[in-house]
Amino acid sequence: MATTLYVKQGCPWCDAAEEKLHELGVPYERREVRSNPEFFREMREISGQSKAPVLDFDGRILADFGPEELPAFLKG
Repeated sequence: MATTLYVKQGCPWCDAAEEKLHELGVPYERREVRSNPEFFREMREISGQSKAPVLDFDGRILADFGPEELPAFLKG
């Protein structure tokens, strides 16, 4: 299962999302979109927006979310 988290450096919601994923024991690839235009393009393509964080959890997308949304989303 592939999990990718798109984040913006300095974004408190992104930091909270990363903390929650660590707490839940979910491994993921971190992609910082401000410093990498390709990652930003990918994030916009899969989510339809430019806000972060965006989580791609095995092809299921959760965009512009708070950490409290993660447990239910990850359960499917």
